[in-house]
Amino acid sequence: MPLLRQNAVPLLETQSLAIEYRSGAAAVAAVQDFSIVVREGESVALVGESGSGKSTVARAALGLLPPRTARISAGRLLIEGQDVTAYSQKQWEQIRGHPVAMVFQDPLSFLNPVMRVGKQIAESVRRHDPATPDVMARVAELLDLVRLPANTIRAYPHELSGGMRQRVLLAIALGCRPKLLIADEPTTALDVTTQAEILALLRDLRQRLGMAMLLISHDLGVVWEECERVYVMFRSRIVEAGATQTVFAHPAHAYTAGLIKAARAARNADGRFATIEGEFSTTADSP
Repeated sequence: MPLLRQNAVPLLETQSLAIEYRSGAAAVAAVQDFSIVVREGESVALVGESGSGKSTVARAALGLLPPRTARISAGRLLIEGQDVTAYSQKQWEQIRGHPVAMVFQDPLSFLNPVMRVGKQIAESVRRHDPATPDVMARVAELLDLVRLPANTIRAYPHELSGGMRQRVLLAIALGCRPKLLIADEPTTALDVTTQAEILALLRDLRQRLGMAMLLISHDLGVVWEECERVYVMFRSRIVEAGATQTVFAHPAHAYTAGLIKAARAARNADGRFATIEGEFSTTADSP
């Protein structure tokens, strides 16, 4: 596992961030006192129970919170040192995708069903890499980069398998030339073999392109193998953070200890941590 890059440039940083959702006159705190940093070249994990606020944080980092129902109510959100907390949607459109891009867990919901894959990737290239001399050549390069056959360029999303659609989303994200890729449960809907292929691909791309990654995952085995540092969320807050090996070996919070205990009880035959199906909320009750 690579050494921690304490002196590397912070690509994404939050400082005591709080996010709330509104329903009528009522406000619900989705994220509270949330502080995290992802540096250049790092692979960082964010784990926690469903509803703890992980995906809300990821969407905030790309300016994708629904403006009518959600808002940052406190704290700061910085991208490459620039405070973007109060950015307008027009300002977000200028930076979304570069330096930070995101791959979602359900690619079929984020791909246009009536547009060929090649055209969707081309849109990303034209928007974020307008100096590209030959857009379709770049599209072919991106398909090769994510290990998809050349004829995928003419396919529609419904003609592809789940793993292939996830690779298409990845190609679209890479078309933005991101410095940081946020991967929100990128393997949840895939079979075990395809999961391993996608994770191997992400690892290879990180090394080849020098990207940082923020991985949101329920799979502690993946976190153990892929991420240098880990943040653990419980009930909208970070309850533990540190080097992955240290946190897994010596968890300081009861909730983290419960996650690891459950994962070890379900470990694979080869001794690695196994995926915990379902949610983490059943493993610990400590606040």
